[in-house]
Amino acid sequence: MKRRNFLTRSLLLATVVYTALLAACGTPHIQDYATQTPVLELRDYFNGTLDAYGIFTDRSGKVVKRFTVVMRCTWTADTGVLDEAFTYSDGTTQRRIWRLTRHANGRYTGQADDVVGSAEGQQSGNAFNWTYTLALPVDGRVIEVQFDDWMYLMNDKVMLNKAAMRKWGVGLGEVTLSFIKR
Repeated sequence: MKRRNFLTRSLLLATVVYTALLAACGTPHIQDYATQTPVLELRDYFNGTLDAYGIFTDRSGKVVKRFTVVMRCTWTADTGVLDEAFTYSDGTTQRRIWRLTRHANGRYTGQADDVVGSAEGQQSGNAFNWTYTLALPVDGRVIEVQFDDWMYLMNDKVMLNKAAMRKWGVGLGEVTLSFIKR
């Protein structure tokens, strides 16, 4: 019986380690984009007014929500404010105000009222990767959802954004956006 329990636990541990290693191998790294152009400078792109058009898809890929965003962005030295006004296809609205701080080596931190703790970001080449936990209202309650948010500068006017949403490591869906600078 002890040998069987040992073998079962060993197999379970090996499966968990193997799965974690596979997941790590399939994850993009911000340094993969170091040579990509045009080079993204957040203070330049997120400055002024931008329009964004997005969708939220569930884990099966079905579009659950469509939305637009008007962003008004300002910077003072290394501190930025991104004021986002969301309008959803069902007519509801939402506002999020990001307060960003630029640090050395393309690193950023950010806070917003519905972000738990601090968002952490890194820029390299034409890409920016942003991770954070969002307190998201769902069906009358609030759940904490982790975001792995990737942005790719296409040209001086257009940026594409894809964010994976997870809860306890389980994929819930994705948010896809296109930003257009006015």
